[in-house]
Amino acid sequence: MDLVAISVDDRTYALQMADLVGADYPVLADATRYVSEIYGVYDLLNDKVAAPATFIIRPNGRIAWRHVAEDITDRPTSSEILAEIDRLIE
Repeated sequence: MDLVAISVDDRTYALQMADLVGADYPVLADATRYVSEIYGVYDLLNDKVAAPATFIIRPNGRIAWRHVAEDITDRPTSSEILAEIDRLIE
């Protein structure tokens, strides 16, 4: 299982944010918004950025679970995400 974050910022800013928060996982830049638009999370909150979203993607590329925020503070906890992973592998 791999964990990555995707930011709609350019690569330099995405790496600065990863450093600021101490991310020990890859943070990828999506400055063209290609990925966030395909996943349907770009500008949902009318703020010209991707809504905070968490996806669990199966090895075959299918989305097994997702949480798309209704506001910028709406984020699942690590425990909630791990519980979903446990549920999916049972």
